[in-house]
Amino acid sequence: MTTSLHPVSVDDSRLCSKSFPLTFLHCLLPCSLSVLRVALATCVSCDAELSFTLEPSDIIAVQEQPLMLHCQVDGIPPITTQWRHNSLLLTQDQFHTIFINGSLLIGHFLKTKSDNTSDEGDYECMAQNSFGLVVSRKARVQAATMADFHVQPEPVHAEESGVARFQCQIHGLPEPVISWEKDGRPVDTKDKRYTLLPTGVLQITGVREEDSGKFFCVAHNSAGVKHSAEALLSVSGSQSSVYKEPMILVGPENLTLTVHQTAILECVATGYPRPIVSWSRLDGRPIGVEGIQVLGTGNLMISNVGVQHSGVYVCAANKPGTRVRRTAQGRLVVQAPAEFSQPPQSIARPVGTTAIFTCQAQGEPEPQLTWLKNGQVLEPDGHIKLRNNNRLSNKNLVKKLIKHKNTCLISH
Repeated sequence: MTTSLHPVSVDDSRLCSKSFPLTFLHCLLPCSLSVLRVALATCVSCDAELSFTLEPSDIIAVQEQPLMLHCQVDGIPPITTQWRHNSLLLTQDQFHTIFINGSLLIGHFLKTKSDNTSDEGDYECMAQNSFGLVVSRKARVQAATMADFHVQPEPVHAEESGVARFQCQIHGLPEPVISWEKDGRPVDTKDKRYTLLPTGVLQITGVREEDSGKFFCVAHNSAGVKHSAEALLSVSGSQSSVYKEPMILVGPENLTLTVHQTAILECVATGYPRPIVSWSRLDGRPIGVEGIQVLGTGNLMISNVGVQHSGVYVCAANKPGTRVRRTAQGRLVVQAPAEFSQPPQSIARPVGTTAIFTCQAQGEPEPQLTWLKNGQVLEPDGHIKLRNNNRLSNKNLVKKLIKHKNTCLISH
């Protein structure tokens, strides 16, 4: 049999369609191998129809400053890029510019505009060409803020060799970073007697006369800088040789955190001789060492907390060389978002038989499971039974079971 060769016209736009490669190969196999190589090379060199190489990210924006949201797409040109703000299409104007690469520039970000609208909200990038349209993830844009101090440092009187503690707290987005100053100068963090906790607490152990002065904290984030009120530290002489029972001035607070956050369990003790601070769990389990750090003379920091860190923690102030001790305790609760460990699977069963759907979830606190059928909450009856192991048994005689959609919902 003689095979005839015919001219083949290769259309680049067809080469990159998802359905084309198989059709193209079947067509060309009887034909010239060189033509096949050229066609395959052309198809491999083409970009995908339309896909994101860079999607917009959540961002905290600064008031009255420019804001850039990035969006880049690969695909066959021409590509048109548009943006939506809170599901409404954005039009280019003096405040909004969409660049050729797809990025969006907000020239003057405002939390509240004169017309009571806001640049805050959810932003989406949309790209379209002749093959279709793709929509990016939603990027949440929030304005940087900083409130007033809701906890101000208070005056402290301490004896020499004793302990002094100052505290300030302030809310902001992003979380403000707090530093401390004494008499207008930053405190010497190289001095091991000074401990600055991420919670905004300043601890001074082994207090000296030279520590006397006016202390205040400074909070700063991208929204600006704020100074707290001043608080005076006065130091008086002490009879250092006089025995003093160990005493816990500040113990750990009860904390409720989510996984991956950092827990700070504070313990400030005083006495003479200076007590030794130790930590334990009330349930007797070891605290462990991974992610555990002691700050200052007795504060416990647990980084990247997990559910296994939940429990009651006991701080003990021990008199050296004796069994004399004082304790304080605080409960740490670590919550984990609900997630499916075994979602239900689609099944088909003959009429009159039993269909069993299994749904398992995990989280802290323990998630509550709810079954839906075609969007409606399922109530147990003579045909439907809910078992303790979260399995749904459906004995209903349906004509076509496969057409019913069962959904398992989890919630805390």
